[in-house]
Amino acid sequence: MSKGKKLDLSIGSSWEDEWTEVKGKKILTKKELLEPAKHFLVFKFEKRKGKPVTLIGPFHIKKDEANILLKKIKKSLGSGGAYKEEFMEFQGDCKERLRTLFSAQGFRFKVKPN
Repeated sequence: MSKGKKLDLSIGSSWEDEWTEVKGKKILTKKELLEPAKHFLVFKFEKRKGKPVTLIGPFHIKKDEANILLKKIKKSLGSGGAYKEEFMEFQGDCKERLRTLFSAQGFRFKVKPN
């Protein structure tokens, strides 16, 4: 930009325009709680400080319910983990064992398209 010109940020709408409701796919908000059968969980794999971490989520359940579920799963796995920002983190690469444990609890998983 050259000196002396001001940036024009108008995009053509005004405050008097009426709002319209956008209809379409329903997007979940953080406050909506779902039962386990309505969850579609995904797996993520990360390496932190050279060690593998398996993430699973997003969970739309109460935090205390998530912590109870996490405690059960950690005990079954025999490894550590944490619940942070709608995702459960587990130490190690344990995707297949987690899939069977969460399926037994009634959760579903997104399927990767081939």
